[in-house]
Amino acid sequence: MRLKGYPEEDVRKARILVSSFIRSEEEVEEKIEEAAERGELTELVLMVIWNRLDLARHDDEKDAVRSLDLLYRRVETEILKREASPAMRLLNELLNMHDGFDNEGWLKECRKLMVDTFPREDPFSILVPAGLDIDKHQGPLRPSFEDDALLRVDFVREVDELLQEVRAEQSEWQDAPGLDPESVASRLKQQEKQQTIHQVEALLDLAINLKW
Repeated sequence: MRLKGYPEEDVRKARILVSSFIRSEEEVEEKIEEAAERGELTELVLMVIWNRLDLARHDDEKDAVRSLDLLYRRVETEILKREASPAMRLLNELLNMHDGFDNEGWLKECRKLMVDTFPREDPFSILVPAGLDIDKHQGPLRPSFEDDALLRVDFVREVDELLQEVRAEQSEWQDAPGLDPESVASRLKQQEKQQTIHQVEALLDLAINLKW
């Protein structure tokens, strides 16, 4: 990836930031989140990491390749998370709550978070919004929610659209034949994707049938 199209000062700052991530070691997660809070994670930062990764591959520095690849993915994930809609941020949080073992316990915790996140949708509050005087016919005719509130219907719609996109891509997935490391890694990656899809489907079903 070429950096010539960017101002020299921006490139210098991006390189300094990437160097600080590399030196942070165990504290890298915290450093990445702090940089995101300051608005310093950009496409340019990803390009600087990619260029370092490309050089490490060229020099066959396996440890550096592994570390830089992880760093690239972590920074990219943080950028995507910041740009994601409230529904996708909630979905990501729900998926991260899974410990890999207790599926039933995970769904119970997810239900609690959904109840706390979505505005209550009991029939009375929808038919008779707060502030409406039935006798005088005065007040709002629609239920009032906070401007930044994530509605359950919006969450359901976005997650359903995401699943439709992923299912369309599924038809293009093909198992890599053979027992060589790359083929085995490819199959394991697809199995991991399939497991995540099942979890998203379970969350969608939970949201659709949520009761307060």
